[in-house]
Amino acid sequence: MKHLSPLFFLLFTAFLSAQTTLQTKPQQLTPATPESVGMSSERLARLDAWLKDRVAENAIPGSMMLVARRGKIVHYSAVGYNDTRTKEALTREHIFRIMSMSKAITSVAVMMLYEEGKFRLDDPVSNFIPEFKNPQVLAYFNEKDTTYTAVPAKNEVTIRQLLNHTAGIPYSHPLYVKAGIPDFFSTEPKTLSQTIPALARLPLMHEPGEKWTYGLNTDVLGYLVERVSGMRFGDFLKARIFAPLGMNDTGFYIPDNKKNRLMHLYTEPDSAQYGVSRHPDWAEENYPIAGAKTYESGGAGLTSTVLDYAKFLQMLLNGGSYNGRQLLSRKTIELMCSNQIGALSTWDREADFGLGFEIVTEKSARLQPGTPGALSWGGRNFSTYWWDPKEELLCIWTSQVVPTKHWYMNSQVKQLVYQTLVD
Repeated sequence: MKHLSPLFFLLFTAFLSAQTTLQTKPQQLTPATPESVGMSSERLARLDAWLKDRVAENAIPGSMMLVARRGKIVHYSAVGYNDTRTKEALTREHIFRIMSMSKAITSVAVMMLYEEGKFRLDDPVSNFIPEFKNPQVLAYFNEKDTTYTAVPAKNEVTIRQLLNHTAGIPYSHPLYVKAGIPDFFSTEPKTLSQTIPALARLPLMHEPGEKWTYGLNTDVLGYLVERVSGMRFGDFLKARIFAPLGMNDTGFYIPDNKKNRLMHLYTEPDSAQYGVSRHPDWAEENYPIAGAKTYESGGAGLTSTVLDYAKFLQMLLNGGSYNGRQLLSRKTIELMCSNQIGALSTWDREADFGLGFEIVTEKSARLQPGTPGALSWGGRNFSTYWWDPKEELLCIWTSQVVPTKHWYMNSQVKQLVYQTLVD
């Protein structure tokens, strides 16, 4: 051993350090008492009591929630009903439509390919999806007959702009509807290889990078993953993210042997009428279990459980590792969690936006509960998540109502979780 070079010992020491770092991160989420991680059982009990009150007043049919800190599950509950008519109870095993919570997963898939050197973030997306070459910007649009004029864009759309929603690609534009481009899902036999090139040929709503415009950017990224990896998007997610993390109940479509676990979808009319009722739209309710099952929307198409999604968030909290697998480096996650939109604001939230998530700022932390630097987003069907690196905390909850008059509940759920911290 005395003849071994100092370089060997340096490298061996670095290897041991890396192994130790991986082992100190929670590689499995396991149950524990709240007190063992600086939280209060008594205060956590307020969560379910509050949610049961919301069920009793018919503001929501039911709710699933998971809270974990330092890799320990301290609250994992289901309250209320999956079916309010038959009084079928909601359980923790129910699967829900995560809608825009899909975006974080798609963003991680993109960044895994980025780490392999497949592209740079500021590369034009047209390098991989040629239909985006020479983009146009909408100059005039006639809503009555959908005629329009457009002018050449000054710059091309980049991968970074798709990740931070500054590409100029919205949701629900009449031109998209006319071209048959789905917003969130489809029961028709559509594919990304058909719809994304069609979207690329339509004009952008503004110059790339000029504004923050929430929209179908992440669906484009799903197709980018297909083009770069050579795999169907859903197959890539299963092989590279879901299987390594043990997310066994996550995917675009639910197999027949699990379809009875799908949460029912509810609605609350935007009127004087108060209270939820079963959603009347067949496609809204059934797209994960019926229809063609071919459209894989990276922005809104996935289904999951609160436990599966908690594994994904714990991986991010761990700096990219979980279940003994390193999906991303901690430096890549730091990049994803840094402000990528400059001074552009996200609506009236005074928050920043990274590569796939909203970032709590000093300003936004004064408007709603949270820690500056925490990351979050939600889904259209009344679901939300956040993960707080400083507090080593994560939370997922859902109630599957669209539309709802009760979006304020997202803020109150955060309030009720943060008030449990007593260390």
